[in-house]
Amino acid sequence: MADADDSLTANKQVALAAMSDRSEGRNIVETAIGAGQFNTLATALEAAGLVDALQGDGPFTVFAPTDEAFDKLPEGTLDELLKPESRDTLRLILTYHVVSGKVKAADVVGLNAADTLSGQRISIAVNDGTVRLNDSARVTDVDIEASNGVIHIIDSVIMPNTKDILETAADAGDFSTLAGAIRAAGLVSTLQSDGPFTVFAPTDEAFAKVPAETLNSLMQPENRDQLIAVLTYHVVAGRVYADQAKKAGRAETVQGGTLTIRERDGDVRINNAKVLKADIDTTNGVIHVIDTVLIPE
Repeated sequence: MADADDSLTANKQVALAAMSDRSEGRNIVETAIGAGQFNTLATALEAAGLVDALQGDGPFTVFAPTDEAFDKLPEGTLDELLKPESRDTLRLILTYHVVSGKVKAADVVGLNAADTLSGQRISIAVNDGTVRLNDSARVTDVDIEASNGVIHIIDSVIMPNTKDILETAADAGDFSTLAGAIRAAGLVSTLQSDGPFTVFAPTDEAFAKVPAETLNSLMQPENRDQLIAVLTYHVVAGRVYADQAKKAGRAETVQGGTLTIRERDGDVRINNAKVLKADIDTTNGVIHVIDTVLIPE
């Protein structure tokens, strides 16, 4: 790629051409099995119940980890993932390696990120002719044609976030006040549902800016509707990443109000709140960390 093809040795290019010829008429799964270096991937697809899906019309782009890539996982990880009770997690991981559409190498290098079938994004970076996904997995071979898409080979398994919005926020440790407010408002089950949601999450320091009497009042049972309105003003339906938000310039919230999004002095602002960290992916949405609590009008 970028040129990645230039970085492939002559032998690799010959092997790729031969593999592409052999794969003519074969779908992605058949092509991967025929290549002989994706036995673990094939086993995982079968365990996850994804074989039929990847034999469908597509088209799909698959970043396919080799057997050696799976061998890099910590000891016992693969065995655990292949258990029936881990099927949902395995499906999440495998679909994190699949992008909708046929994205050839020349197009991949022009991207900074790609939305996967898992719902979460992978980052793409090109340095000195080497393409990496999430700053970890290296793309080693490209443009293996299949009847319903294309395969790019990678040398490591890439891992999505396997936790939801609330679990991810809890792990971060900066959102105890937000967590308490969500519980008080009765929104826990909502934010643990499939969603997806985009949450502009105020830190504990952001809540500390709110007058104590105001915050205490919001947390009272009799003011639950008002608290719900404040919290849902921080939530947008669907996954909205930073680049999409900046381009849109506004976002309709679950509360019904509208957020104004703009870039100023190098910072992205949501109304009057500065985005401290953007694009934290979760299983059911994306989190953007902000430094000020947003108050609906």
